[in-house]
Amino acid sequence: MGRGGIKSQALLSDTLNFGIAVRFYRRAAENAELRRENLLNIMKAAFSKAELESSIASRFGDAFKLHQKPVVETLSTGVEEIDALTGGMPRGALSEIFGPASSGRTSLMCSMLAHATTHEETCALVDMNDVFAPTAAAAAGIDFDRLLWIRCAGNLEHAFKATDLLLHAGGFGLVILDLGDVPGKDARRIISSWWYRFRRTVEDRPTVITVISEEACTRSCAALTLDLKGAAEWSRASEPAGQSNVLPMRKQIPVNQPLVTHGSLLQLNSIQVNRHRPISPWVNESQFRAYA
Repeated sequence: MGRGGIKSQALLSDTLNFGIAVRFYRRAAENAELRRENLLNIMKAAFSKAELESSIASRFGDAFKLHQKPVVETLSTGVEEIDALTGGMPRGALSEIFGPASSGRTSLMCSMLAHATTHEETCALVDMNDVFAPTAAAAAGIDFDRLLWIRCAGNLEHAFKATDLLLHAGGFGLVILDLGDVPGKDARRIISSWWYRFRRTVEDRPTVITVISEEACTRSCAALTLDLKGAAEWSRASEPAGQSNVLPMRKQIPVNQPLVTHGSLLQLNSIQVNRHRPISPWVNESQFRAYA
């Protein structure tokens, strides 16, 4: 090959390399421009979101702020098994305890009142059917100096109005509305607006409002719902007495009773507690005994 051919081949090679280089830089410039456009779009979207959040926040407050869930304060029931299951009765919320007769409703109510009144809590009991027994309450350790007992003589409307007045007045650590002797069908007819009213009234206060009933009636308004079932165990009258009451006995009150030499006596009540609300993925059931 002559000198002219070699020069022509070299020139062709340089031309091809130059073309490749031009295409490479052109493609790099196009990619850079595309990335720049994408970045601008992202920045515009970010600015638009920030402007939108700022506009909404100026109108509706911290709409996009994640609020940390506050720790719920509780009040002990005085029964270790129930406290281990529930953590106690939540303050600033409505709770419900329901179950048939002899299911342990009264025992648990007396235990709650005894613990609260002996721990500097002022309590109120709205007694729908006047069934509260002061003698048994005193034996359970309730301090009557810290208990307001309201008797309603079977008037459901008076019971709810009294409870509403107590909650709005404030100053109570525990308010119990005892509907235990109200038939379940009548309790279920109570309009939901009462329960919502009670819940909204105490939601910012350190008050425990507890409803005791035969059947569940507060629907979705209750933050804690406990279902009680009792199984009585009997003994012969001639057998020696068993253990004392599970509730703290502050003093023994003498009661003159005739001597019973035959028949059966209630020895203890084995109480099963099922938590219906809130449902936990772990344990929702517990059990304890109340001795007669």
